[in-house]
Amino acid sequence: MLKRVFFVIFTAAVLACHASPKTQPIVEGVTNVKPDEQQQLVIKEVVNLIESYNYKKIQINDSISSLILDKYIKSLDQGKNYFLASDIKDFEKYRFTLDDDFKNGDLSGPFYIYNVYAKRLNEYFNYSLAQIKTKFNFNENDTFVYDREKMPWAASTSALNDNWKKRVKYELVNLNLAGTAEAKNVETLTKRYQNLQSQTSKTNNQDVFQILMDAFTESVDPHTNYFVPSRATEFNEEMSRSFEGIGARLQLENEVVKIAEIIPGGPAFKGKQLSAGDRIIAVAQGDGEFVDIVGWRLDATVSKIKGPKGTKVRLKVIPVGKEMSSKPVIIEMLREKVILEDQSAKKKVKTITTNGKEYKVGIISLPAFYADFKAANAGDKNYKSTTRDVRKLIDSLKTIDKVNAIVMDLRGNGGGSLVEAISLTGLFIDKGPVVQVKDLRGKIEVDEDENTGVAWDGPFGVMVDRLSASASEIFAGAIQDYGRGIIMGSQTYGKGTVQSSIDLNKLVNPNMLQKIASIISRDKTVGTSPSSTTAADINLGQINLTMAKFYRVAGSSTQHKGVIPDVTFPSVYPMDKIGEDTEPSALPWDVIASSNFKAVANLTAVKAGLIKNSEQRVAGSLDFKYLKQDIADLKKRDAEISVPLNEVKLKAERDAQEAKSLARQNELRALRGLPAIKKGEKVTKQDSFDFIEDESLKVMGDFMQQSGNYVMNLGNTTQQF
Repeated sequence: MLKRVFFVIFTAAVLACHASPKTQPIVEGVTNVKPDEQQQLVIKEVVNLIESYNYKKIQINDSISSLILDKYIKSLDQGKNYFLASDIKDFEKYRFTLDDDFKNGDLSGPFYIYNVYAKRLNEYFNYSLAQIKTKFNFNENDTFVYDREKMPWAASTSALNDNWKKRVKYELVNLNLAGTAEAKNVETLTKRYQNLQSQTSKTNNQDVFQILMDAFTESVDPHTNYFVPSRATEFNEEMSRSFEGIGARLQLENEVVKIAEIIPGGPAFKGKQLSAGDRIIAVAQGDGEFVDIVGWRLDATVSKIKGPKGTKVRLKVIPVGKEMSSKPVIIEMLREKVILEDQSAKKKVKTITTNGKEYKVGIISLPAFYADFKAANAGDKNYKSTTRDVRKLIDSLKTIDKVNAIVMDLRGNGGGSLVEAISLTGLFIDKGPVVQVKDLRGKIEVDEDENTGVAWDGPFGVMVDRLSASASEIFAGAIQDYGRGIIMGSQTYGKGTVQSSIDLNKLVNPNMLQKIASIISRDKTVGTSPSSTTAADINLGQINLTMAKFYRVAGSSTQHKGVIPDVTFPSVYPMDKIGEDTEPSALPWDVIASSNFKAVANLTAVKAGLIKNSEQRVAGSLDFKYLKQDIADLKKRDAEISVPLNEVKLKAERDAQEAKSLARQNELRALRGLPAIKKGEKVTKQDSFDFIEDESLKVMGDFMQQSGNYVMNLGNTTQQF
């Protein structure tokens, strides 16, 4: 297993800087967002961590400073719709100073840049709101340039006005084409802009700091990431596939929090007091006073409703269908641990016929490599994990469904826990090496499955695509190197680096946390809080730091190149837009020596036949024909930067596209014996067809038919499929 890396406690202090942070310039006309003491400490510690422990062994210097500035500006205004040329010229003074500023805990420059952006954004909202009631001529042959990225920065606000006005016109054209009345469209767009302006005005220093830190860490490498406390919580919940709360997904609509979905198994689901569409207007902790949350940011509301299991929360709710002026209903419930089953491993069984013989194939869909490490470390024997879930599914597929083969669907699986990737591989191979890890010192560690035996010893396949990354590539690469199964799909993402999650609170001297708390308490406005801030209230966030690189058991890195499937299909995703090889700061591909592993089968001869049969089917497949057309159309659209504003012309273009899409859809439905659909008619989920999965199952059918061409050696057993 990957060995834990322990750090010496950092003793850096906010007040023990090389130089004091500079005074942040004030931007007139907006509420200026400023960094706090925690963020000043965090930026210094992150610089220290990256310079000391990042795999690249990189120094934060003038060159990195320049990259950060460009990436930060681009993240705020990629389309060059808000900043002026004079703003960009003004920002040049920070090009080669951010490295030194960060080491000193000085964030005044980036926060000043954000405040200028906020001012320009507010100008855009105000101007656009004034233009919405303009009597536009929708018969003119003008165009809206929606992509100005390669154009020069505007010389003045008035120079942007024409484009902003055309954007408003474009949005009104879209509403017109939806068939609603012009007066209603003006009202709809006005509310849309007012809501956007309101939510933008709620941006806080944590939001700005997250944008800045994304620009900083991505300039170093694409997978070193810092998370502010709220984002760290989201990341860890996603990794564990669980959280503590009431079990409801929320969304913001017109400044009011609405329940979008009730999560099965949670308190809200079991209590049956809440429904999708209900609106929450106030929250109380236990028997405490209600706090009105109308107009709050969504994340602030979520943090109020979530809480430790066993604690009580009360909600004031306006039921769905009732007017906002209606008397609210008070709902009380105890928070529980909510398991996100819909984001966990699932199974289904498909029957295929190959040359007159029927086979049952179990398909396990795995969205990520997850594990609830907190529960596991606490001794919970039923903690949530990928391997535990998949093992149960395999047992069911074997004993109840009695399948002939299993396929692991890793499409869209961006990775997750390295430990889970190793243990999951162990369900399909006998004990042995699974992945090699090289740390920043150049030391290579071979991580093995140490458990004898397998959960499934029959025919096996793995489906991957361009979004399959990291742990998915470890698993698919090991299955391929061992000859344990057939890999099907398109070339994977190519992320071959290992990140360690580090809680920054655990690195900083507790005395420093107390000192920060004292500063915050001293600087609080009188009357804003009844109690002082303590060290326990300080949360510095989390960094996922790239500290190692992983290699397949045969020695090849998956970095950049990913895993090349045995049987390759055209990619649904653009290969030149998505993937590690599109990231400028990514580490290169390389090779180390092979580990001492023993392949369980040689599938070389089998693969040749599978590839030939699949290529013949794909060549004659209408689904793949249309996929190739879509790829070509996407490349064509990618080169476009503008759209017509003539309503008749735009409608004709969209009608032609819809007619083409409908004709194509009905042609495919006819092939499957389904009735044709009419314009505007929705396709049911039952009628959806996964042609990538279908071709993968056909490959598995061919695989099983070639049972005499290979022998599988799994531990003490020898299988001839």
